[in-house]
Formats: sequence, C-alpha cells, structure tokens
Amino acid sequence: MKPMRILIALDATPSCAKIVEQAANRPWPFGSTFFLLHVLDPFPFVKAPISLQRAKDAAHAELKNLKKCLVDAGWKTETDVVLGHPRSAIGKTGTSWTADLVILGSNDLGPVARLLLGSTAHSVLRRALCSVEIVRPPANGKRPRATGMKILVATDGSEYSVTALRSVASRPWPKGSEVKVLSVPEPFVPINVFPYFESKEIEKLNTSALKEAKKAVDEGVRILSKLDVQVSTGTPSPQVSPARVIVKEAQAWGAQMIVLGSHGRRGFDRLTMGSVSEHVAFHGHCSVEVIRGRRVQEKRSGKGESQ
Repeated sequence: MKPMRILIALDATPSCAKIVEQAANRPWPFGSTFFLLHVLDPFPFVKAPISLQRAKDAAHAELKNLKKCLVDAGWKTETDVVLGHPRSAIGKTGTSWTADLVILGSNDLGPVARLLLGSTAHSVLRRALCSVEIVRPPANGKRPRATGMKILVATDGSEYSVTALRSVASRPWPKGSEVKVLSVPEPFVPINVFPYFESKEIEKLNTSALKEAKKAVDEGVRILSKLDVQVSTGTPSPQVSPARVIVKEAQAWGAQMIVLGSHGRRGFDRLTMGSVSEHVAFHGHCSVEVIRGRRVQEKRSGKGESQ
C-alpha cells in the first residue's frame, strides 16, 4: 500500500480536536504523513499588525497541541499557518504539498448562505485537485464503534466510481469493518412526462438501468475482494434523485463514511444539473469522502484551471 499525504485544514472551532482525533484513530498506509494547516485571513488585521502576529502565534500554538495526537499515534506530522482566504488557500496548499487527501469539517451552512457566500468546505470540494473528505463527528455525540467501520461506496460504474472503489481497496481498515457497494439505477422519466413512450418501452429501459446497476456493484465487489472486510451490495429503487437515495440508504444502514467518485462537472453544467458528490457531501449524516484519481487531477491541472 502506497503511503498517503493527508492535509487536515483546521479553523478555530472546538470540533478541530475531534477531526484530528478521528484521523489519528483510523489506520492509514504505512509511512503516511500529515499536514495540519490553519489559514488565517489577514483582512481583519489590516490596521492591527501586532494583533495579526498574536493571532498567528496562537494558531501555531494550537496546531502544536493538536499535532501531539497524531505524533502519539505514530504519524509524522508537520504544521503551518498560512495567510490568505481559506476557500482558495487550502486548495493551493494542498496542491503545492502534493496532498492525496484534504480533510476538513463542514460548518453546515444553510442552503441560502451556501448559495450566496459559499462555505469553505464547499469551495475546497470544488477546487481541490485531490480527494476531499468532509468530516462529521458521530451524531448526538455518540462514540464510534469499538471495532470496525461501516463504509458505503456509491458507484455508477464509471471510471470515477472505479477510482473510488480502488482507493477504498488500497487502504487498511479497522478489523471487523463492513463495506456496502451501492448503485442506484438511473430512472427513466415517467410516461406522463414523455407520453409518446409506451409503457413497455419505459419498462424495458428501467430493466436495462437495473441491469447496469447490478453490473456496477458486481465490479465493486470484485475490486474489494482482497480486502479483509465484509462486503454487501444494494441496488435500491430510485424513488427520488440518486443523490438523495444514497444519503437515505447510508443513514438507514448506519454508515460511518460514504465514499464516491467525483465526475468533475464544472461551470454552468454543474450549476444546472447539480452534482451527486456535492449533494451527498453536504447532506450526508456522516463523513463523506469524494475521490479524485491522478488521471482526473492531471486533466484538470493541465487545463490551467484558475483558483
């Protein structure tokens, strides 16, 4: 298993310690390294440079305290405080440090605030060239299971989903873990929307969609076959959008993490069509990891995407 480079972006909220603790308690490939990052916005300190220095010193001290948790767990860890806007600086730091994964907490902005202002997590999820995990502490303050994790991997059979499955298959997981491979059949629009389709034609299309979903989960089981985990599958009926089905199924199953690939939709296409990965990341009840493979990273960076 190849070592990973994991960047953990931290703000000044009390949940920071829980995020670091979760990372420290999870198994990672041997030789993995961590980077604890705090981005400090200098704008409020424009006329108070002394206060800015004090804020930096306080942030460095806090990162040093948080670092101990990872070091005690045996992980090499570095820290830094960067001046800039979190929404852009986290992604840029992750790129320059060649991170494989960026971990950060969700500040759970409401839909209106997220639409108008954007949350840091939302921006990083869209801009980062590497995989991103949005961490959520267990609901109601419940402690995680003593052994094992429940990981739901959503797949549509695409190369992006295969990349996500391979990422899960390449990492160590706690003993007693369970992985559920889920594929939601793409529903065909009902006959009352397109009346010129006959019911038999729609039935045939839906049957084909279910067949493709089953093919996707079978491929997922094959990829995960060498993992020492219990693997199950699901192809639930798409009563609502696939993204909402994934969130609902994950909660019903009691998943502690959802993993899925990013299709990398950008611009107007993403705005109008929406993104399954983004919806799941910001509506899931548990931590959500959105995987981007090296090939996807190279495609995007090669286009000179502006941050």
